[in-house]
Amino acid sequence: MLRRLVLPALLALTVCCLTPGSSRAIEYPWCAQYSGEGGGGRNCGFSTLQQCQDTVSGIGGFCERNSFYTGPERYTDPERPHPRRHKPTQR
Repeated sequence: MLRRLVLPALLALTVCCLTPGSSRAIEYPWCAQYSGEGGGGRNCGFSTLQQCQDTVSGIGGFCERNSFYTGPERYTDPERPHPRRHKPTQR
């Protein structure tokens, strides 16, 4: 009787250990909205505005912020100067 329980239990344990856990979809901050026949398409897989703009360049479309993105901000406004980091002065 014990042998009948051990094999299924080991099999279930093996399946549980080898099955990948649930994963979350990765959201990126920028989306490309492509233009074209049939309405075009949408791709929200860009980390930077520049990546998105390079992709739609020449094929038509535009870039916009991903409204579902909730991660850290990685975009820097090209019109806003980057913060400068000063080296500490040596004494």
